[in-house]
Amino acid sequence: MRRPVFSNLLLASGFFALAQLMMPTGAAAEARLALVIGQSAYRTVPELPNAANDAKGMTELLGNAGFTVTTAANLAQSEMRAAISDFAGKVSASGADTVALVFYAGHGLQIDGENYLVPVDLDPKREADIPLQGVRLNDLLNTLGALPTRARIFMLDACRNNPFPALSGAGHGLAIVDTKAGAPGSFISYSTSPGAEAEDGNGIDSPYTTAALTIAKQPNLPIEEVFKRIRVAVAQSTAGRQIPWESSSLTTDFKFFGESSDQPPSLPGANSMALASATRSVEDWRKDLQGKPAKVAYELVISEDTVPAYQAYIELYAQDAQTPRLRTVLERRRQMLAWERAVSINTRASFEAYLANWDNSDLAATARRLLLRVQNRNYGQAAAAAAAPAPIAVAMAPTCPCSTPSPPATPVNPSVAPIIKKRVDDTPPKRKVVETPPKRRPPPEEVVYERAPPPGPPPGAVMQGIGIGIGIGMGMGGGRGGDHYRGDYRRY
Repeated sequence: MRRPVFSNLLLASGFFALAQLMMPTGAAAEARLALVIGQSAYRTVPELPNAANDAKGMTELLGNAGFTVTTAANLAQSEMRAAISDFAGKVSASGADTVALVFYAGHGLQIDGENYLVPVDLDPKREADIPLQGVRLNDLLNTLGALPTRARIFMLDACRNNPFPALSGAGHGLAIVDTKAGAPGSFISYSTSPGAEAEDGNGIDSPYTTAALTIAKQPNLPIEEVFKRIRVAVAQSTAGRQIPWESSSLTTDFKFFGESSDQPPSLPGANSMALASATRSVEDWRKDLQGKPAKVAYELVISEDTVPAYQAYIELYAQDAQTPRLRTVLERRRQMLAWERAVSINTRASFEAYLANWDNSDLAATARRLLLRVQNRNYGQAAAAAAAPAPIAVAMAPTCPCSTPSPPATPVNPSVAPIIKKRVDDTPPKRKVVETPPKRRPPPEEVVYERAPPPGPPPGAVMQGIGIGIGIGMGMGGGRGGDHYRGDYRRY
């Protein structure tokens, strides 16, 4: 009887050792929480059977990876928002040393450059209904991004085709979300490239989830390497029709199975290698690919998934069978990057620049609508500025001639703030000095002198009757005086 007991003990210890080997050792040093959402039973469009299977498989995988998993299925809008809020509460209560992961399988839509997760009760009649009935992806990202966590991971198997007839003008696939523009410590993965549509696959799971369930189990793989391998596997299983995409701003290492470090990895760590790959130019990629077999070079550029890598491959392997498809991927990636810039800048010039290059794309109608919206916004701002009352600073200027303006409280440093020149209408009016009013001058028609001519004979006759000496003297003086008087009198 002892031998079976001893054998059972050995068997149990073997299972325990195997479990210890598969258990993520990093989970002991960190809290791991996951929210898994599977949207399958849509009420107004055909069901997605694979979405329910994807959620079930990911729940099992994440549970084995040390996550405490909350699974929710077929959520209406209010239920989805409540599930996200409840999950955020759990993450907040778990503390800063927490890895929060959200997996979503179901429909996703892009409207006006915004990505939306689709509740099962969504029933739009027009594109304007989506913000009212859907759940913004940015709301999910911002809700968790506002919490102190070690890492936030988002896996979105949500790029399936648009099933809603009323949304024929919406763009294909999802728009780019750059995690570097938000709070650091985030990782987001799409099941296919931005602006592209994912396939449901022929099995019980989608191609993306099928690859994730297999590759993520491999021990000691950094998360960046896991998703590079997922991208290659999905591209192979779909003959290049579907190429997953991700963006990372992680500041720590993470592994699904294996020990994770709480410090950024040093060279040649995965994050550092990813950064080096992102900064490589087309010329760098030409050197790396030169002389490699086409299949090896193809898998290498697919795993890196950058514009310079695709460009270098197309130039070096122009005759390869994969080149036409990669050329389509490259053109769509450039278009989606330009679209992301146009929406982020959100000006007339940014949308006009997009339309100048992609006037016939699936996003052109949206670009024109947003351009009109920006123009109307600018017109409203200009009208409001024109209707604003004039400033009263001039009326409040000092009027006393003795007063002088006081110096500013803090002198302006030209190196920090530019010196603003005064406008003409900002110059205070010149002060008027009150003077003693001048004596009133009579108007031209008023007679100043009212003297009548002297009695007696005219002055000329008087001068003739006087002696020569005196007559000449007075005659000359009187003559001038008489002429002057007569002239003045006639004038007045």
